Amino acid sequence: MTHTPTDQPTRRASGAVVPVLAFAGIVVAVMQTLLVPVIKDLPQLLDTAPSNATWVLTSTLLSGAVATPIMGRLGDLYGKRRMLILSLAVMVAGALVSALTSDLLTMIAGRTLQGFAMGAIPLGIGLMRDMLPREKLGSAMALMSSSIGVGGGLALPLAALIAQHADWHALFYGAAGLGALSIVLTLLVVPESPARAEGTFDVLGAIGLSTGLVLFLLPITKGSDWGWTSATTLGLFAAAAVVLVLWGVMELRLKAPLVDLRTTARPAVLFTNLASIMVGVSFYVVSLVLPQLLQLPKATGYGLGQSMVTAGLLVAPLGLTMMLTAPVYARLSAKYGPKVTLILGMLIIAIGYGAGLGLMSAAWQSLVIAVVLGAGIGLAYSSLPALIVGAVPASETGAANGLNTLMRSIGTSVSSAVIGMVLANTANTVGGVEIPTMHGFRVSFLIATGAVAIGLLMALFLPKPNRAPQLRASSEEEANLERAEEVLRGFRGRVLDASGAPVARAKVTLIDRRGRQAGATLSADDGTYVLTVPAQGAYVLAARATGHGPLASSATHTGDDRAIALDLALPGETVTA
Repeated sequence: MTHTPTDQPTRRASGAVVPVLAFAGIVVAVMQTLLVPVIKDLPQLLDTAPSNATWVLTSTLLSGAVATPIMGRLGDLYGKRRMLILSLAVMVAGALVSALTSDLLTMIAGRTLQGFAMGAIPLGIGLMRDMLPREKLGSAMALMSSSIGVGGGLALPLAALIAQHADWHALFYGAAGLGALSIVLTLLVVPESPARAEGTFDVLGAIGLSTGLVLFLLPITKGSDWGWTSATTLGLFAAAAVVLVLWGVMELRLKAPLVDLRTTARPAVLFTNLASIMVGVSFYVVSLVLPQLLQLPKATGYGLGQSMVTAGLLVAPLGLTMMLTAPVYARLSAKYGPKVTLILGMLIIAIGYGAGLGLMSAAWQSLVIAVVLGAGIGLAYSSLPALIVGAVPASETGAANGLNTLMRSIGTSVSSAVIGMVLANTANTVGGVEIPTMHGFRVSFLIATGAVAIGLLMALFLPKPNRAPQLRASSEEEANLERAEEVLRGFRGRVLDASGAPVARAKVTLIDRRGRQAGATLSADDGTYVLTVPAQGAYVLAARATGHGPLASSATHTGDDRAIALDLALPGETVTA
């Protein structure tokens, strides 16, 4: 696979790139919680049974899960900015479809298109890796990764306000407007990355993965309606297992698979993805529990009697804290590394849920829980892309982060199913209406704490991180960066003249076997240079400097993690520059 190296940005990006990409991530995440304030009213609004109305939420989840890894791979192959704009355009179209209908099937079709935009998160992270300088990359990726939680948290009070004072279709018009604004900003501010992966799009792989994911997630989201031991639920789980195993066998045999399973099996990637599932589980629990607790009437003896809008405002700090955590993560990660910040984030989540078991008797206590959990989830989410980026080649950034985002989505899906079942099984029936109990809320918090404990165990198995410079969250002393560069996979050495003296500012270009540029750099004052390689194989290093003739030298990299020393001696005769 070929790409432009990431130790320097491929194109100078303006200071507005990061907020524009983060805004796109927030807009996309809004789709996940847009209808939460009107969930209980959907059967009446769509004139259908409650079991049918749940498809309005399930369809978005399924399409988002399918689109995320696929759009990541398409971005690696054909351009991340291009695929980001396509994702947002499909979302806008879906929002307009939903805004113009009250028919169930048409609404489901629109919501399916809206979920398609979830691929924007890994695409944004990939663009950041390709264009940002290393001292800004960590905090930028942290903000982009956290945007999925920020958007979900901020959408709750805004959607509640709109739903309470306007026609519910206005929610979709607002979403379409935000999506259109995001497209315009992306076109104006975000440059396309020249980094490309080799190969073609794996159509069969995309079909196999999509089928397997739908077969797996469908019974998770509908199991409580169908029955967890029903023939339909168990049959779909069994079919998912068969399809995903066959898909995995096929992917291992392809030269350019949709998902590189060998890379995914690396401990750094595997345990990061497993921890991501657990973080996703813990994130969604608070989103399901606190709004219900806050809105239950005080007559229950434990409900806090708040309005829909007030409940949304009290939960909103969850997203705001996640956003504000990004610069904090940058400093912590720069000093201790993303593995430590992931562990710290999950410890804070565990503390938040543990304390939450005794903080459910007043509205202000819900605010405290939201802030603490927002800080922990923000740190954990911020750490995930840095861990993934540090373990995969740049040409696979989009696909790898797409898979990681998928793992988080699976976590939220499992959380929704399990917590929904717990709250339903522990509910009291009053006047024919099922009301969640305090016991159910506390059991839900205990489940979240258990999930975080499993995630912590997964994080402890993460290998010692590669301290490559592009993974650092903020600037460091130049000497530290130079030492870090020495362990990069690629070539390093010095450019010398015929007398053996170092040549400063010589241009060294890396050319792959197809004659395409795979990287370029300038030698330092002492003649040293470092070039990363996208994959093992044969390369040509071409060097040229003012006052010296050009030089081309063949070299082969065998794929180990250290750079191969290779000095380049320019010809003695001078030429006109």
